[in-house]
Amino acid sequence: MGRQLGRASDGVRCDDRRVNWVDERPVLVAPDAFKGTFSAVEVAEAIAAGIESTGILADRCPIADGGEGTADVLCGALGGDVRDVEVTGPLGDAVVASFTLLERPASGKSRGSRTAVLDMASASGLPLVPEGARDPLVATSVGTGELISAAIDAGAELVLVACGGSATVDGGAGAIEALTNGGGLRGAKLTCLVDVQTTWERCAAVFGPQKGASPEGVAELEVRLAALAATLPNDPRGIPGGGAAGGLAGGLHAAFGAAIEPGAPFVLTAVGADARMRAARFVIVGEGQLDRTSLQGKAPGELATRSRQAGVPCHAVVGRNALDLFGGRILDLMEILEATTLDELAAAGKLLATRWLKATASV
Repeated sequence: MGRQLGRASDGVRCDDRRVNWVDERPVLVAPDAFKGTFSAVEVAEAIAAGIESTGILADRCPIADGGEGTADVLCGALGGDVRDVEVTGPLGDAVVASFTLLERPASGKSRGSRTAVLDMASASGLPLVPEGARDPLVATSVGTGELISAAIDAGAELVLVACGGSATVDGGAGAIEALTNGGGLRGAKLTCLVDVQTTWERCAAVFGPQKGASPEGVAELEVRLAALAATLPNDPRGIPGGGAAGGLAGGLHAAFGAAIEPGAPFVLTAVGADARMRAARFVIVGEGQLDRTSLQGKAPGELATRSRQAGVPCHAVVGRNALDLFGGRILDLMEILEATTLDELAAAGKLLATRWLKATASV
């Protein structure tokens, strides 16, 4: 965009100075977490610091897709009251998990309802289990059900359950039992935010090995899931996303009518990513590893696609780039930089901002 005279109606000083409107726009910094390393907030702050060292403003917009960190992202964007609760961990020991009562609704559907959000991983997550003890034949989602009950006890009328990072493949059996024992939903509603499209009946084969199951263990989990399906009020099978969190999403849907929604579009809408992207000079997305799964509903891939469609340049800063050439063409990223420390993330932000300044110096 060229330079033009400011007008009082544009919210700038009305004088004879010419204003470069492109230079007034920030860079949208919208990373997901680098799982196991840095939260989305930490990544966004590091990249933004590098950008702002060049004199360009950065719009910090951490994102998530229904996996770990979703509750923190929504709390940061919408405000909220975080509550800690002692619940049953995936191996039966006590752990401290949390839910957040949001200050503002996360979507139009939740307007007028008091909304809570929680990461099921905080109660039943794989990081809670030492590597040598990981066994989805033993791990239970009871703590997630207890956490949902605690949110309802606190007055939540809608509970958003971020279904990612679980240690379990119990089809939600533990959570269903705990919720039932806690008095059920009591008029509240559930929405499961998912970052995969795997169906409930496929979750053992797809996720069991990642959580420590042998081939024989996977077969046993499939038998258990089939038996559980026969006891539920509705059939959990065949629903995209029902297999998220070891079948938790499908189980809660079948037992309590929980809605199942792709997490990335939900979160991007909640944080106002589309409007912020269109107001930016360019976008930086990020995640721990950029690969083919980034094209399958992950938040960075979703935002990169939206940026391409809106004609806003998009770059990526990732821990590792494992995306093939075809996938790269689909996302149409301007550039992909790798960074594994906070200093490297800041340097990447500075480099991208410096290159943009040089490229636009003649405009």
